Amino acid sequence: MAAPLSDGDRRKQISVRGIAGLGDVAEVRKSFNRHLHFTLVKDRNVATPRDYYFALAHTVRDHLVGRWIRTQQHYYERDPKRIYYLSLEFYMGRTLQNTMVNLGLQNACDEAIYQLGLDLEELEEIEEDAGLGNGGLGRLAACFLDSMATLGLAAYGYGIRYEFGIFNQKIVDGWQVEEADDWLRYGNPWEKARPEYMLPVHFYGRVEHTPEGVKWIDTQIVLAMPYDTPVPGYKNNTVNTMRLWSAKAPNDFNLQEFNMGDYIEAVLDRNLAENISRVLYPNDNFFEGKELRLKQEYFVVAATLQDIIRRFKSSKFGCRDPVRTCFETFPDKVAIQLNDTHPALSIPELMRILVDVEKVDWDKAWEITKRTCAYTNHTVLPEALERWPVSMFEKLLPRHLEIIYALNQMHLDHVAALYPGDIDRLRRMSVIEEGDCKRINMAHLCVIGSHAVNGVARIHSDIVKNSVFKDFYELEPEKFQNKTNGITPRRWLLLCNPGLADIIAEKIGESFITDLSQLKKLLDFIDNEAFIRDVAKVKQENKLKFAAYLEEQYKVKINPMSMFDVQVKRIHEYKRQLLNCLHAITLYNRIRCNPSKSFVPRTIMIGGKAAPGYHMAKMIIKLITSIGEVINNDPYVGDKLKVIFLENYRVSLAEKVIPAADLSQQISTAGTEASGTGNMKFMVNGALTIGTMDGANVEMAEEAGEENLFIFGMRVEDVEALDRKGYNAREYYESLPELRQAIDQISSGFFSPRDPGCFRDVVNMLMYHDRFKVFADYEAYIKCQGQVDQLFMDPREWTRKVIRNIACSGKFSSDRTITEYAREIWGVEPSATAIPPPNLPRN
Repeated sequence: MAAPLSDGDRRKQISVRGIAGLGDVAEVRKSFNRHLHFTLVKDRNVATPRDYYFALAHTVRDHLVGRWIRTQQHYYERDPKRIYYLSLEFYMGRTLQNTMVNLGLQNACDEAIYQLGLDLEELEEIEEDAGLGNGGLGRLAACFLDSMATLGLAAYGYGIRYEFGIFNQKIVDGWQVEEADDWLRYGNPWEKARPEYMLPVHFYGRVEHTPEGVKWIDTQIVLAMPYDTPVPGYKNNTVNTMRLWSAKAPNDFNLQEFNMGDYIEAVLDRNLAENISRVLYPNDNFFEGKELRLKQEYFVVAATLQDIIRRFKSSKFGCRDPVRTCFETFPDKVAIQLNDTHPALSIPELMRILVDVEKVDWDKAWEITKRTCAYTNHTVLPEALERWPVSMFEKLLPRHLEIIYALNQMHLDHVAALYPGDIDRLRRMSVIEEGDCKRINMAHLCVIGSHAVNGVARIHSDIVKNSVFKDFYELEPEKFQNKTNGITPRRWLLLCNPGLADIIAEKIGESFITDLSQLKKLLDFIDNEAFIRDVAKVKQENKLKFAAYLEEQYKVKINPMSMFDVQVKRIHEYKRQLLNCLHAITLYNRIRCNPSKSFVPRTIMIGGKAAPGYHMAKMIIKLITSIGEVINNDPYVGDKLKVIFLENYRVSLAEKVIPAADLSQQISTAGTEASGTGNMKFMVNGALTIGTMDGANVEMAEEAGEENLFIFGMRVEDVEALDRKGYNAREYYESLPELRQAIDQISSGFFSPRDPGCFRDVVNMLMYHDRFKVFADYEAYIKCQGQVDQLFMDPREWTRKVIRNIACSGKFSSDRTITEYAREIWGVEPSATAIPPPNLPRN
């Protein structure tokens, strides 16, 4: 283990973490030693660093368990309306530090571990990221769970416990190579298996219509085994539950099919059932219509709805006896939020249970379903919308297909009555898309089966109403809402940037941690010289720390005094990492052309994963690494410019790079990024944004003032006008010499001398097939980057803008977002009242 911090450094304890009492420290030490000696090391004489991590994790978990049990008892006594957040992705990252922060244990643990001669940060680094998500959608779900617990809502996250999460990315010779993310290989101290709540999920089979009702028979059964993870709120003793399902084969799985006595083959076949929860599909904003993916979607929905109904029926803690048998009050007690269309099968599945199993009248069941379900749309890209072949449904979920057809007929009859003779409207609004391959449009199913439909930023919600679901909006305008995304200030300020959190707390107190709008008070300190100095100092410390991390992990040496210019997100054409590449090449050419001129030194860092089957995204990574190879080894350039690809971008790396960033790149084509949440993380951590008027950038510019961001490029209406006129990349190529030079260099093999034709596909796409119009924004972007350089040369003015951005970032807390969901969609009220801790009587 590395040497612990010096006593001098340790005295600078972070005020917002609370003061560690001697009793707390002694208790943590005692518990840690107990876990180390009796639970973990057992028959080994020497403990490994991983043993120390597990001992600390179990010590912290001990503080959770009593609160967790008490929270659930509290809910059963109060019988509140319960919120169920259904998501195929939960991108949680690491749990240890987040739990210590939310329980107010960080100082006690830090001190206890220090007294034991260990280093808390080193132990934290041992934890695997829980990477059960691809990007923004899964990370948003994680932030929402934190906020729901902090706001005292009776909320549950439901998803899949993927054995392998988002792949680990290795860069080999400049290319992305995927490695399986075996995140569970050492075990997971934060989860609790709950075999007693194992549930059957049915697939295949056939439907029988009998006088007693409809029966789905001859099905293949897979068991859903729940694993529960505690989700603590911030210092309010509330601990909610994230329940993830794992697929298990029943003991008789396939044995009946092997009447020739091939027992071994039958047992081996159990893998087919258990593959359902084996791996996360690594696509972000792209639909892949594989049967296994549809199985995953139904698996999580079927298990979750059984659980929801069990909990609805039995309202006593620890009791499974049905108390409620009438479903009239179901929507008053249950809210189901569909995180994108992936859990859309909740709608036909709830109908199936109500009508076929519980014998509720069809119309009544439909009313209950619509009042219970709400749908969040996360994308406007057509290739991302789920459209499943009817033939696949017919085989896998025959009863659900019947229900969807019946719901669609009801829906179309209603539309036809309102718009007689408008056949085209019926075609556009149908849940079933006709064509060579009949398909089910899952977004349309979500819209007709929900009482609320929301986008995730104001501009996105407007696009949803005016184009994506225009017909549906005209039919039921009251259904459509906006809920601008947010991030949790606990992980994305307090945990990842304690230095900044501390100087903010010194100025305005600590209440901003649960009410981020309090940051507005920092506007009083924009001209306070001491505060300006403190903010700049924290940023520089974060940059030095990250530079040291890069040197240690990536063997890359960077200039910590340079501008840290960062773009980290999934690699996708619409996010336009290529525009960033063109800027890097342009800067490089300018330096080469005039090496004696003074330039603002820049370290351009780009990170993110490409979906394994996404050829262009993988080519973009290869281009970034190739540009870096040339620029970073050019002696004429020296320290003036570096281009670094951040390998294996993930939550734990984001927590390091975001606090160190000076400039945040949010440069998607206007009208393509639904919201973005990385943009918010950078803003609250004191980076300035260069961006288009897209997603939540629009609201960030509104909050902080457009002059305090670097806004450039086409607006949505400009993009639409260009579409009508016809986008011709060659016009820009021929009229902009710096752009032409950059493209010619890429094309000629300047950045790939060993394979001159390497980037032929990239150039061909940019010149002839670029849906996202990179060249159209090039000139404005380069000019705007010049303004960035100008401001960076005036550190005081730069820092004043940083302070203004931090002060105006309060809107972008997930606490605000969840409060709006609670009041305007779920019909519940957040509570600021803490549950009594386990050592005090409940009443």
